[in-house]
Amino acid sequence: MNKSTIFVGIDISKDVFDVYDSEVGHFQFSNDEKGFKLFAKQLTSDHWCVMEATGCYHQRLAIDLFEKRLRVSVINPLIIKRFIQMKLNQVKTDKSDAKMICRYGEEQSLDLWSPEPDYIVECKTLQGVVRLYFKQRTALKNTFHSMSISKRGKGKLVRSIQRQLKCLDKEIRLLEIEIEKLIRTNEQELFTRLNTIPGVGKKTSMLLIVSTNGFRDFQSSRQLSSYFGLAPNERSSGSSIRGKSRISKMGDPLVRNHLFMCSFTACVHNPQCKALFDRIVGKGKSKKLALIAVCNKLIKQAYGIAKSGLDYDRNYIGRLS
Repeated sequence: MNKSTIFVGIDISKDVFDVYDSEVGHFQFSNDEKGFKLFAKQLTSDHWCVMEATGCYHQRLAIDLFEKRLRVSVINPLIIKRFIQMKLNQVKTDKSDAKMICRYGEEQSLDLWSPEPDYIVECKTLQGVVRLYFKQRTALKNTFHSMSISKRGKGKLVRSIQRQLKCLDKEIRLLEIEIEKLIRTNEQELFTRLNTIPGVGKKTSMLLIVSTNGFRDFQSSRQLSSYFGLAPNERSSGSSIRGKSRISKMGDPLVRNHLFMCSFTACVHNPQCKALFDRIVGKGKSKKLALIAVCNKLIKQAYGIAKSGLDYDRNYIGRLS
């Protein structure tokens, strides 16, 4: 790291963002184009901006700094939270958070941030709306089921719910078609190769591509398993703590649920997954544990195929990781 590097910690909220410059101190700017311009005037090529990933609030500023060819790092908020706890900092304000983010940049190794491709951003937006529609559809189905059992539903109300369900089904299909079109336009080769894995369908392939930026954001399949919350967490210490190993469930639950459903088919039609499932069950372990292991195996296969550029090979014996 260049000794002349000046770190800038940024804490972003909806309307403003607080800045702590390691040399100048604290400033506050509005979270809009005017604030971005004022902030950029204070920066030089020696500055390195560090910020948390705060939903949609950090994206505009991060992109603006990136387009101005300034160094930017976007950090997982949980990492910053744990860093602040480690430093035993008792103050919780926007100013103090910006200062601690700056301190994190000074003490830790950072990766440069770059924006995701436009099609990935668009796919994520479409998937977010699809998830919302699924939740609405589930709520309507539950209401319809409750009314059917209690016989409280009347003609107009029932027909209204049915119309809404049909409308949601139609919109979901249209948006899923649009997502597939974007994936095929930009990642046709990878999409086709992922679909050669027995047990992995089109929807799961699209979720994996969008969630991982075409597998470009990860250096190993283990990172991918941790990201999706499928990596086992062991809790043991000395002779008194012997907790059961459980998956972290910290990742995207939709991707995790899709992979878990895929594992049922993979146990039958995917030779490597079937062998793994049989071996674990044969040792007396639970089937659920074996299915989670199959999920991780599918991740390894998908990652290996994405990085190697090869199709799935049913006769491959080694590890795709």
